[in-house]
Amino acid sequence: MPEWDATTFDAKDNLLRVVRHEADRFFALAQAPGAWEAPTACPRWQVRDLVGHIIDVTESYFVGFDAARSGAEHPDAFGTRAMQTMLDEGAKAHRVLSQADAVERLRSDFAKLMELCAALGPDEWTNLVVPHKYMGPLPAFFYPVFQLMDYGVHSWDIRQGTGRAHGLDGDAADLLTPFMLILWSATTDIPAGAEPCEIGVRVTSGHNAGSWRLTAGPDGLSYAPGEVDGLPATIEFDPGSFVLTAFGRSNSGTIRGDTATAERYLNLFFRI
Repeated sequence: MPEWDATTFDAKDNLLRVVRHEADRFFALAQAPGAWEAPTACPRWQVRDLVGHIIDVTESYFVGFDAARSGAEHPDAFGTRAMQTMLDEGAKAHRVLSQADAVERLRSDFAKLMELCAALGPDEWTNLVVPHKYMGPLPAFFYPVFQLMDYGVHSWDIRQGTGRAHGLDGDAADLLTPFMLILWSATTDIPAGAEPCEIGVRVTSGHNAGSWRLTAGPDGLSYAPGEVDGLPATIEFDPGSFVLTAFGRSNSGTIRGDTATAERYLNLFFRI
């Protein structure tokens, strides 16, 4: 179903619909009385820091779009390794803002970025290359996907901090599922000389259900869709648990085959 493949223009309206839904949920949580300094699933961040973080990254997207449109030079990407430190600094730099001012600024940023994304045409969706502060040049469709990660996963973080039972929205999880393989490939942490680790991943439900063969080694992570029978281990996920596992929010999944191989694989990544 092309409307669930965010790499295609056919998915644009569906993706933006889900992003807006997740953003509305995030704003309701962030502006609630007493929420501002509440803990979240991110150990060093309170709710105010999640708001500051999304301000920080969204405003960096504007810089990237301006460079893509104007042809102006853009600084070299810092790389995903730098994200742990730099994103923390960027989030906490906004602690000087009050709750009302920070949420209003983020609402304004969100509206501006949604306007940019809504204006993207079929050619620009995949062919407009927008430099990312950490990951370098990326097709424009990545930016509404990043917003879905920002608002969907960080809404989960706020809810998790309350101690109440909850879950990840199914539409958000379905759209993000294919991008979790990209997230893993961008955050591999494998020592030189380590033996490659080959496993299968199967997402058992949702609009992007499927199976992939993955090989992780010193040269990074490679993956391709395919049958996973005969591999040393396969990890099965529903869409929500796949997203939360890839983001390091939970230890989920059902291991079929060699448990040691699967656990070795799951520990080959650094967190951002």
